[in-house]
Amino acid sequence: MLSYIDQHEIPRALQHLLARQQGEDAANLPRRSFLKLAGIGGLAIGAFPLTAAAQGGGTADTALKPTQQPSAFVRIAPNGEVTVVINRLEFGQGVLTALPMILAEELDADWSLVRAEHGSSDPAYADPLWGIHLTGGSNSIKHSFTQYRELGARARAMLLNAAAARWKVDAAALHTQSGSVIGPGGLKASYGELAEAAMAQPVPQKVALKDPKHFRLIGKPTNRLDAKAKSSGRQDFGIDVHLPGQLTAVVAHPPVFGARLKSVDDSAARAIKGVKAVLRVPLDRGAEGVAVVADGYWPAKQGRDALKLQWDTSAVEKVDSDKQLAQYRELAKQSGPRQFDADMAPMDKAPRHIDAEFVFPYLAHAPMEPLNCTVQLADGKADLWVGTQFPGVDGNAAARVLGLKPEQVSMHVQMAGGGFGRRAVGTSDYVVEACEIAKAARAAGLNAPVRMVWSREDDIRGGYYRPMHLHQARIGFDEQGKVLAWEHVLVGQSITTGTMFEGGMVKNGIDATAVEGMREPYPIPMRLTVHHPKVNVPVLWWRSVGSTHTAFVMETLIDELARNTKQDPVAYRMQMFGDKHPRHRAALQLAVDKSGYGKKRLPAGRAWGVAVHESFETVVAYVVEASVKQGQPVLHKVTGAVHCNLAVNPRTIEAQVQGAALMGLSMCLPGAAITLKDGEVQQSNFGDFVVPRITDMPEIAVHIVPSADAPTGMGEPGLPPLAPAFANAIAKLTGKPVRNLPFKLA
Repeated sequence: MLSYIDQHEIPRALQHLLARQQGEDAANLPRRSFLKLAGIGGLAIGAFPLTAAAQGGGTADTALKPTQQPSAFVRIAPNGEVTVVINRLEFGQGVLTALPMILAEELDADWSLVRAEHGSSDPAYADPLWGIHLTGGSNSIKHSFTQYRELGARARAMLLNAAAARWKVDAAALHTQSGSVIGPGGLKASYGELAEAAMAQPVPQKVALKDPKHFRLIGKPTNRLDAKAKSSGRQDFGIDVHLPGQLTAVVAHPPVFGARLKSVDDSAARAIKGVKAVLRVPLDRGAEGVAVVADGYWPAKQGRDALKLQWDTSAVEKVDSDKQLAQYRELAKQSGPRQFDADMAPMDKAPRHIDAEFVFPYLAHAPMEPLNCTVQLADGKADLWVGTQFPGVDGNAAARVLGLKPEQVSMHVQMAGGGFGRRAVGTSDYVVEACEIAKAARAAGLNAPVRMVWSREDDIRGGYYRPMHLHQARIGFDEQGKVLAWEHVLVGQSITTGTMFEGGMVKNGIDATAVEGMREPYPIPMRLTVHHPKVNVPVLWWRSVGSTHTAFVMETLIDELARNTKQDPVAYRMQMFGDKHPRHRAALQLAVDKSGYGKKRLPAGRAWGVAVHESFETVVAYVVEASVKQGQPVLHKVTGAVHCNLAVNPRTIEAQVQGAALMGLSMCLPGAAITLKDGEVQQSNFGDFVVPRITDMPEIAVHIVPSADAPTGMGEPGLPPLAPAFANAIAKLTGKPVRNLPFKLA
């Protein structure tokens, strides 16, 4: 259940980088005025902002950026229905509801008439702080909170001015309420009645925002706008796109990353009914593949299965997980660049020591909706339908492949069935693949839209992965648990090296995404050495990025220090926080209070586990109850406390934490690892890449620390502390610390 006191998927280093490089070009684009869309007799705020200036209408204020123009974000129909366009991808996190809530709050819209839809790669839908199109880093609400409030306030001001002009009264004498403007003497007009006139009004540059004490929507638990469609099976996703004459493509990818084709025998594939073409196409990272294009998924898959292919793997590294771990251990012995460099002289004099090694495997994203992209080509233009976290990056990549200008590519952002970072790839791998297929199909005479679909096996065997990591730590401490020296080595691939983010993210040879979460919030004298080997396995951020492994290392070792000095792990953490981390303290205390930790008696065979971690500027604390049954770890109950500042939609936050906790649990279960042998991924589907089943889901309660401060991130922070809290409970039961994910108790 959700307890909320009614008051009101990118690392911090990347945030700072992108903030510095904020879109100067976007800032200099002409402002967007209100435009009337053909066929809509209302406030048609949805015209493409790049064409708005040319079409004219309304008074322009060149100080406003595209991201500040209501014309791209609000559409009011004659019947009063308000459609809010979101500048992010909705793939389960709830922004299709939360962003409209923010805008509707300031607009004073009737919430029962509010709808939502996705934006595109138009400049208006770029992140207002970073200037690029991105859904990630848990920044959707954090970065667009003020933006969407101001958009709603501007639209409301224009409606007020339109009513004032109609009634020939001062706008200051008017007020709004639930989708209507109300004036003196019983005057009243709905937003739908005023919309057409309002679009001719100047867009105000500055607007006054509501006092939070007057919020009607923000801070109130609100059902999601997409809940009914999704729960009833009527929601369409990218994979459901069906255009007239559409064909479907399935690709045979190489068994080893980067391999090329030696020979292709496609005679059996071409003989299958429904197969239209078999095309040899270039793939991601210099590889080659074969696309089978057919009039449906099943004949395309049958055609692919019938291919007889020989692969040339002689020029690529064939990774072996066991050998890779041995190589990482050797690398850990060498000197390397340092993130922190505290004096280690006290180590030898420390009365007590902990020596620990942690191993974290590759992880697949494995979203419920596999990757897909539909491409329709015409002379001098292309349309793409895809659920993407990077519509601008992917649109530009598509333009390069197709030999078009970016403005000739239209990105139709689709609802996505999960992603966890997999739909935000700097190489735009699957989008580029779809465009290569569509281009080859057109060259072969197939002038039809082509929908490329990956199977789940394709994604698990040949996608991008959370990197494998090795951590080694030696800690010197005294009898009171004070850390005197902490020497730490981290080995793992860099996610950002070779990408557009490398210049700002990799400093002194260290990728900031790999070390986020290390040391903080504890005042520890640490020397942290980092190695980033190059390995022939494509890697990518995975929900909560570096915190997927750093939180586990820090929070299990902190717990071990407390146990070794016979201190309560909660009290030990509170003492280490001091007075410098009030949000950590508040979240942990709330979780403790709501769980009954230290007060209620647990059933026999159960133990408490505790962890707290900050990621994406949000602190999440967990207190869990766990046991070991027949040698297997079992998570029974989770009490979570969240400090995300102002909670826009507590109901969404509850769902976010529940989902993140379940995904955190997925890292713990035996079988939750991607391994390689002779360069080939050994897992293929949920039969051998374990994810939690409904029987694994613990009882979970989510509580929110009340705050009126500006919102912070929420999509990812619920994941990192779950695994260490679970591990700490298991360690109490077994007397042995848990050093690996997934857990190895034997």
